[in-house]
Amino acid sequence: MSIRIVLLLCLSSLLTACGPMTLVIGNTTDQKLKTKVVQRDAGHIQGRVAIIDITGTITNYAKPGLLREGENPVSLMYEKLQAARNDSKVKAIILRINSPGGTVTASDAIYRQVMQFKQQTHKPVIALFMDVAASGGYYVACAADRIVTYPTAITASIGVILQTVSVKPALQRWGIEPHAFTSGPNKAAGSPFENLTDEQAQILQQTVDDFYARFLHTVKTSRPTIKPSDIPWLTDGRIVTGSTAVQVGLADELGDLQSAYQLAKEMAGIKQAELVRFHRPLQYVGSPYASAPVNVPQTQINIASMDLSSTLAQHGDGFYYLWTGFSGGE
Repeated sequence: MSIRIVLLLCLSSLLTACGPMTLVIGNTTDQKLKTKVVQRDAGHIQGRVAIIDITGTITNYAKPGLLREGENPVSLMYEKLQAARNDSKVKAIILRINSPGGTVTASDAIYRQVMQFKQQTHKPVIALFMDVAASGGYYVACAADRIVTYPTAITASIGVILQTVSVKPALQRWGIEPHAFTSGPNKAAGSPFENLTDEQAQILQQTVDDFYARFLHTVKTSRPTIKPSDIPWLTDGRIVTGSTAVQVGLADELGDLQSAYQLAKEMAGIKQAELVRFHRPLQYVGSPYASAPVNVPQTQINIASMDLSSTLAQHGDGFYYLWTGFSGGE
């Protein structure tokens, strides 16, 4: 038996203590989403409400995890919205958000998908804030018809961030002189091997301002109950709790999964329904409260108190609608 197989089997035995796990050796051909009923009301069923999770950092590339294939959040959202669109029994959806945000374009792509879903199906969409629904997570929620939040959720962080760092001074102290041949004076703006010029800093700041203006317009359009006098401080990048979000108009009401479910049924005009989730084959779905194992905020293995999440998590360069205070982000 190869060392690789032995390692995988050892890791699987450690991880099974965390919950149900399926170890698959070889390729599975059918990866189409399946529908699982996770809660059913008593009486005559008039329709379904689907839970769709938005979990972890929102990106437009696959995020592989330990012992599992990665999922592209934008692509996965498209598949799940398609499943809800094609299932005539689904009368409403709950976007269950537990995300610190992500890249500007990926957040906008999911926002647009939800808006198109509503326009094409006229099915109500309710956003439910869990631990974190900040920055890009809040941006996506702006596409929902109503927002329900746990009082302990962290949300807002409305703004844009571009993180740059220059290692050129440190390299120069070691006698290393990096140089890039560029087609123009601003081509290397933001490179860690160059110092930003005033012009380059202005260019990058203008791009951040453009993306922020889009975010601000989205908030103002979707949340008209926010007082104009509150807009400046609510959109300066700070976080607020779910309780504060309801008070100032960033969310509609305090609640939980069950109250979001009741609201979804009311908006869909039905009384008895099934609560369903879409999942990959062999993916364990035990209850409505179980979060999807794909796109989790972090991959963590505790072996003798060793946390590998920081070494496994990777961020790409670019502009983000992201709350960077979220330590579990990818």
